[in-house]
Formats: sequence, C-alpha cells, structure tokens
Amino acid sequence: MTVPSEKVLQEKKKIVKELTQKIKESKAMVLTDYRGLTVEQDTELRTALRKAGVEYRVVKNTLTRFAIKENGLEGLDPYLNGPTAIAISDTDPVAPAKVLSEYAKKYEKLELKAGVVEGRIIDINGIKSLADLPPREVLIAKVLGGFNAPLAGLVNVLNGNIRGLVVALNAIAEQKAQA
Repeated sequence: MTVPSEKVLQEKKKIVKELTQKIKESKAMVLTDYRGLTVEQDTELRTALRKAGVEYRVVKNTLTRFAIKENGLEGLDPYLNGPTAIAISDTDPVAPAKVLSEYAKKYEKLELKAGVVEGRIIDINGIKSLADLPPREVLIAKVLGGFNAPLAGLVNVLNGNIRGLVVALNAIAEQKAQA
C-alpha cells in the first residue's frame, strides 16, 4: 500500500470540505448509479439537471462517506456502493428527484439509490413520491387559491351586513320622513 502524497491528500481534504458544505446547504440530494449510460445520455441528463438548478457530480464513495458523516447522514452509507453520482439542489427540494426520476424512466440503466430532503434520508419510494409532486408554482397557486376563497366569502358576508344596515337605515329614514 502506498501512502498518498501530501498534495493528493490536501486535494482530497479540499473535496471533502467542499462536499460537506454543499450537503449542509442543500435542500435536497439524490444518489444515483449511472453505470451503463452512454456519453450522449449522460450529457442530456446533466443538461436537464443544470437547467433545473441542480449540481450533478461524481465523487469517490470514500470521500462522500466523510462528507455525509460530517453532516450526520450515516444512514446513506449502505447506498455508497459501486459508481455513485450525487445530484444536489440548494434551492428546490423537488428538482433533483423530479429530473432524475424522469430520466430513470427514460434510461433503464440510471438507478436511483437514495436521497436527502431537508436533512431527512428518503428511499427510492420517497424520491418517486417527491417527483410526483406538482411544480412549485402550482403548489403556491393552490395555497394562494385556498387563502383567496375564505377571504372572498368574508368580503361577501361583510358586504351583506353593510347592505342590510343601509337598507334598514333607509327604511328608518323613510318612516321618519312620513311621520
């Protein structure tokens, strides 16, 4: 066994430190086995992930183990076998799962292993469930629509009471005018 040079060791430490920070700041992360993808398929996948704001990279499993341990995600260790690529998003917790699930259906060779969302480890079913969520904009629209309905009802109730008050005051004014 050869001992790595100081330069190689420093480079590995730098990679682990950078990956540890990215994992810490991430909203979501998905581990995949990319074995068997052609260069064209991998390029297409990377382009789609980049457009979704997801960083996708291959890091040695030994270095990834150090980074996940630093973040308290030791539960991912069993998934770090064979070639592993990591998709990380620091903005959208759904994007990595959505894009990778789409491409896993398209390319049978792409295998989803596990993921992390907001610090919680999820399995393949969790990744697929996350991928099935509607886009963020649709969810926001639904929430705002949910807020809007009660507000519209409240406005109608308040307007109804005011209309009733105006009618009652007009009736009183007419009675006094007749008297």
